[in-house]
Amino acid sequence: MKHLKLTLAAAGLLALSAFAPVAAQDAPEPITLTLAGYAVPREAYGDIIPLFQRYWLDQTGQQVIVLESYQASGAQSRAVAGGFAADVVALSIEPDITRLVDAGLVSEDWKDDNPYSGIVTQSLVVLAVRADNPKNILDWADLAAEGVEIITPDPATSGGAQWNILGAAGAAERGFVPGYEGETAVADFLTALAGNVLVFDRDGRESYLTFERGIGDVAITYENEVIGAALAGGTDAYVYPASTILIENPVAVVDTYVDQNGTREVAEAFVEFLWTADAQRAFANRGFRPVTPEVRAQYGLAEEGEEIAEAGAGAVEVNASIVYPAVEDEFTIEHFGGWSEARATYFGDEGLFTRIAAEIQG
Repeated sequence: MKHLKLTLAAAGLLALSAFAPVAAQDAPEPITLTLAGYAVPREAYGDIIPLFQRYWLDQTGQQVIVLESYQASGAQSRAVAGGFAADVVALSIEPDITRLVDAGLVSEDWKDDNPYSGIVTQSLVVLAVRADNPKNILDWADLAAEGVEIITPDPATSGGAQWNILGAAGAAERGFVPGYEGETAVADFLTALAGNVLVFDRDGRESYLTFERGIGDVAITYENEVIGAALAGGTDAYVYPASTILIENPVAVVDTYVDQNGTREVAEAFVEFLWTADAQRAFANRGFRPVTPEVRAQYGLAEEGEEIAEAGAGAVEVNASIVYPAVEDEFTIEHFGGWSEARATYFGDEGLFTRIAAEIQG
């Protein structure tokens, strides 16, 4: 595929990150790596990239210049499929990588060469509310009440928005939304919820920023966003629904482009680095649930009775103030039969939420 020049329209907001100490005269030429990510973990990658640059310099004597692009997951995936020659994609949902597999850009076995099936972070769908929770929003059912103004991204552009809607749908289907029972429980609840949505922003980060600007009573969002806001001194509160979905965020090397760019070795090393203890702690310190057992144990997420080796010390320390609580009913995308079935059922051209949103928006 012909190499295309980057544009802001295709690549989203582009930033340059470089760790550039004075190198010896015989050091290898610097290499440039392009990361295409969904919007939400920008700060976490801002912490991790310098760690990788230092690691790669120590290992090889070569400087890595990292170009970073962040926008809504679906938009980012379409940009890469359309010619934005990113070396690594870090997206919100697996289908956005599947699009790149179908386009012949990412290998079909992208999930098979690591023990985490390509998942680099986890989170939960939660509810952000105003300080002191004046609308007394305690769970999903309260979002259907008259007069409640909801903020959530647009599922047409945002992978995070699809997690949000599936969190609500799964809770209703599993009997955790009182007042909505029977065969039409999910459709009825999603209709009531969608009718209260005040703003459908294009991505998860923009959506949460809308809420932080004082718009709306509640934001359907991700645990990592509310933890990050709290760490930054935010005063809004958040609620864990009794039933919610486990968010799983994938990462992959874009095989066609790394071969075209001559960056395969450094791109594969970068992806592998994301599962190191330091990188996983960096994610966790930004509110993302880590996936490696050793670091999960450091944040109180170890499974009961599980024997886990110590993660050891490193450049990134555990932030002991961050707590990742359990919820009563945590489910995964497999509740819906996997992403293929979930997207067809809810977000396809004739999907349930697609039709509900179209009817509400006229």
